Amino acid sequence: MLGKDKRSFDNEEPSLNGNGNGSVNLISAGTVIEGEINCRGDLRVDGKVTGRITSKSKVVIGTTGEVEGDIICQHADIFGKYNGNMRIHEILFMKSSCHIKGDVHAGKLVVEAGAVFSGHCHMGEAPAAEVMPRNGKHHEGNPEAEKKIGVPA
Repeated sequence: MLGKDKRSFDNEEPSLNGNGNGSVNLISAGTVIEGEINCRGDLRVDGKVTGRITSKSKVVIGTTGEVEGDIICQHADIFGKYNGNMRIHEILFMKSSCHIKGDVHAGKLVVEAGAVFSGHCHMGEAPAAEVMPRNGKHHEGNPEAEKKIGVPA
């Protein structure tokens, strides 16, 4: 089967191919990271991350993965637990095993039966002036920041 995806099941977790610059970053099960992660290549989280994740490519949260904080990336596949605000420039896949709590801004959204999502969803292009919060919370008490994301002061 030339040119076909080698995964045998649609719900099987993909292996990453490093679309950013050939690199694949892996946070293994049992690993806990607190802080900001910035990467050009793909990122797979099977451990726990507390903090902001920014990737020029794809972010995958595996079934054992947990992320609490904002995510900004091109594509995302969520199999595990996520709490925060997401800005996915292209496609977000919410897999049947995922538990997502927070606001989502995505170009396109695919939700499998069984996925748990609690929050707001905005699809399509976001306004150019939109700014994602750095701490996973909305800009409370900061009128200037609220004007940038269109929240009444």
